[in-house]
Amino acid sequence: GARKGLLIRGGDVLERLAGVNYIALDKTGTLTRGKPVVSATGSIHYGESEILQIAAAVEKTASHPIAKAIINKAESLELVLPLTKGQIVEPGFGTLAEVDGRLVAVGSLEWVHERFKTKMNPSDLMILERSLMNHSSSTSSSKYSKTVVYVGREGEGVIGVIAISDIVREDAESTVTRLKNKGIKTVLLSGDREEAVATIAETVGIENDFVKASLSPQQKSAFISSLKAAGHHVAMVGDGINDAPSLAAADVGIALQNEAQENAASDAASIILLGNKISQVIDALDLAQATMAKVYQNLSWAVAYNVVAIPIAAGLLLPQFDFAMTPSLSGGLMAMSSILVVSNSLLLKLHGSKTSGNGSL
Repeated sequence: GARKGLLIRGGDVLERLAGVNYIALDKTGTLTRGKPVVSATGSIHYGESEILQIAAAVEKTASHPIAKAIINKAESLELVLPLTKGQIVEPGFGTLAEVDGRLVAVGSLEWVHERFKTKMNPSDLMILERSLMNHSSSTSSSKYSKTVVYVGREGEGVIGVIAISDIVREDAESTVTRLKNKGIKTVLLSGDREEAVATIAETVGIENDFVKASLSPQQKSAFISSLKAAGHHVAMVGDGINDAPSLAAADVGIALQNEAQENAASDAASIILLGNKISQVIDALDLAQATMAKVYQNLSWAVAYNVVAIPIAAGLLLPQFDFAMTPSLSGGLMAMSSILVVSNSLLLKLHGSKTSGNGSL
């Protein structure tokens, strides 16, 4: 596992992974690179810089990739961020903080609306979103994941929107295809809006019936629990704190290591993909299936060997063939059995070399 860039926490993890028939995938940072950038900003009453300035101030201590994209954009424009206090992060929804004496929320539309009594006029909101999409048309390719973040302020409601774009990983589509070839069903679980999730699902080849959008971390976890209750064996692949409950709920949690440091996802996962490649999920599955195949081979050999050897050692051939095992011969044959089992297990190293060679072609 280590040679393949896999950190596996316990031999029982491989046993569970070998029996998986469903794999749930997060979107941001899992199917996408996890390095989003701000592609457009829009507002009816305020300038783009002011919206970015407020949003970056609220998000400055958040660790989500979208928060980092907003902060990086503000830094690139050399914007001076106002002081904030009382920051609250709700994983999967957004961030709330007090800026210049008024609460500001940055997150999904429904969540921002719930924070404040004042609501933006639906027609104004539609105009704002349409304008935003026109500004971000340069990233209209299906290889981009497009997320819209809303900025709301106390007493005003939604005051601006920010479009975030992220690129789909190069190995995402091939990984989903290989999972299907193995007979494993893939499910896309995301807290993002339905349109953005559907675009990515279509790009990587996940059917609409297996796409769930606008989910909170608790809803993701509940969905996985429902699959397990139906008798399925489920693995979850994620990368951030939003995915931690789902990783813990799955039979096997698999986390991509996007950062040098450990995060909540890594703590909850049974397997960590140190190479930060979604294709390593296939490597982990291959290793688990090969390991269990060796276990069954060794068990079958040991049972067959003992079924034949024990009666002979007990003298079964003595009356008819005048043959009996001496203690030294019995001990030697027992040692040979152990050597064969260990040697067969060591062939897993050849399996690793073979798959590595194929992967480099």
